[in-house]
Amino acid sequence: MRRFIISFNDGDMKFPMDELPQVADESHAVVREAKAAGVWLFGGGFFEDKPVVVNENGDITPGPIKASEVRLGGFSVIEVETEADAYYWAQKIAKSCRCDQEVREMIYDPESTN
Repeated sequence: MRRFIISFNDGDMKFPMDELPQVADESHAVVREAKAAGVWLFGGGFFEDKPVVVNENGDITPGPIKASEVRLGGFSVIEVETEADAYYWAQKIAKSCRCDQEVREMIYDPESTN
């Protein structure tokens, strides 16, 4: 099985606030469907963009590591057989979240799998 991260940038989800309950319901429905299909590993979104950086000495400073206009807004990690399967789930997530999704395959690491 191959692992993919499906993600979108902070601010990409654009819809009228009165649609928030519907967007949440539709997004949760896709997560439930992915769980039922056995492909969902984990995922989530972020409340606010306030990262911190922790270095090798344990020093904690305000982040990000490198300034960028692009910030992660949310993500899903799935485990599927093919790229086509990942794209299928990315399309479902894009529709429910009302925004494009970026898909990246994760490097296989036997130390990181169950």
